[in-house]
Amino acid sequence: MKKITKRRALILLSIGMLVIATSQILSHFFTLTDFAEGSFIGIGIGLLLTSLIFGNFKTVPN
Repeated sequence: MKKITKRRALILLSIGMLVIATSQILSHFFTLTDFAEGSFIGIGIGLLLTSLIFGNFKTVPN
């Protein structure tokens, strides 16, 4: 799989954190099923891991 540019990796990272935070806020104010809460957290963690694994964070060229 190709490397993701630094900008796209940072966008994926921020979206992943936003999804996890939103699920926590929604579960605090509304009753969510376990499936919905787990799906939100799973999607957020998946986005975070994808951005960290496939992101191009190298700043110094080799």
